[in-house]
Amino acid sequence: MTDTAIVWFRRDLRLADNPALDHARRHHECVVPLFVFDPATESPWSPGAAGRWWLHRSLGELDERLRDRGSRLILAGGDPLEAFERIRQVTGAGAVYWNRVYEPAVVGRDRRIKQRLRDDGWETKSFNGSLLVEPWNGVKADGDPYLVFTPFWKHLQRHWQPPPHSPEPRELAPPGRWPASLDLDDLALLPDHDWPEKLAAHWAPGELGARRRLDGFTDAAAAYHDQRNRPDRPGTSGLSPHLHFGEVSPGQILRALEPSGELPAGKGRMVFASELAWREFSHHLLWHFPDTPDESLKQAFRAFPWRKPGDYADDLSAWQRGRTGIPMVDAGMRQLWETGWMHNRVRMIVASFLTKNLLVPWQEGAGWFWDTLVDADLANNTQGWQWTAGCGADAAPYFRVFNPVLQGEKFDPEGEYLRRWCPELAGREPGRIHQPLSAGEAESLGYPQPIVDLKATRRRALDAWDRIRK
Repeated sequence: MTDTAIVWFRRDLRLADNPALDHARRHHECVVPLFVFDPATESPWSPGAAGRWWLHRSLGELDERLRDRGSRLILAGGDPLEAFERIRQVTGAGAVYWNRVYEPAVVGRDRRIKQRLRDDGWETKSFNGSLLVEPWNGVKADGDPYLVFTPFWKHLQRHWQPPPHSPEPRELAPPGRWPASLDLDDLALLPDHDWPEKLAAHWAPGELGARRRLDGFTDAAAAYHDQRNRPDRPGTSGLSPHLHFGEVSPGQILRALEPSGELPAGKGRMVFASELAWREFSHHLLWHFPDTPDESLKQAFRAFPWRKPGDYADDLSAWQRGRTGIPMVDAGMRQLWETGWMHNRVRMIVASFLTKNLLVPWQEGAGWFWDTLVDADLANNTQGWQWTAGCGADAAPYFRVFNPVLQGEKFDPEGEYLRRWCPELAGREPGRIHQPLSAGEAESLGYPQPIVDLKATRRRALDAWDRIRK
């Protein structure tokens, strides 16, 4: 056993319930916390602009919390192996521990790094710090992956074990000499537009922010099943970006809802647990089908008659800017641009509109979400877009096209969500606020006319579906 170990932080930016950190502090005298920004490895799925803003803030808070415990966060860029070697030369470290990331490019890199470290005499071990079940364990009896959520969720429930947890360290012994570190600003994570100010008004990245979010949601979780589909109400947890960056673990969330670690009682809490299971299912699919961020899971959809980029460029731009003339779609896209987040019900509405009413490939929408969502997660983003487009796992047995008008009337009945994000429509009465505007009304209110006819483009999408189905 060596006296000093490196803990390589990645998507686990927390001190509590951190298996790699807990192992290092229990088996070694000194710990060197390290974060390496290596976007080239993750390309083309390195963090988008909103994600980089969040990462900047979260790394800053993690460093502060480590300093409170007598330690600090070492920052490096580029090849992690080079960073490990530099630290070994200064501190004599002989062990590296980390929590696993399950994205295809990262998995391949980590395997190569682990083998190289062992060849060079390092002690190394990786841990599960972000999922309730490893993707290779949550499979059918014959070893095949699940392609439908409901049996996957039933499998998790049948084989449920309370997730392990570890305490937050009160102190961390530093090495005799600290290695050199980049400054946080050297990583150049912050976008060069006004997002930092916008996003900071809505979010508090970091472990403490995650804890406050979770504390605030614990009581509200009892009504989650009734409130989660209402974008006009604060009925969701807001934990998704904290989960993505590992500022809170799914085990911590479940233990907050049920301290025993068993599945929680009560409909609302159990429905929320099933949403965590959807996150597990998405990682399960990404692990077993690593090409899905770019290719449709259903082979037939690779021949779907999408429009060509030159034909849809203007429509895509209108969708991105929240200027489609379809109120519920525009409200969602404006919420995304202003806050870096969008209510999940509205995500399905805007994704259906893009892929089905506009016949724009789902990859375009997934790429825009990747750059603008603070909770952009490769597994969840991929699964969500493929599910809505109808080309992924667990898709409905029919080709579902969301009607944004009916969806708005059902889930935002008083128009409160629309009035917040489309203030041009604030004077319209609830019975009409979700309807597209006539040419005269659009001009008088300064709001765009609809760029497509919902009924006609729905028919076009169904015809396209019939072509590949046959």
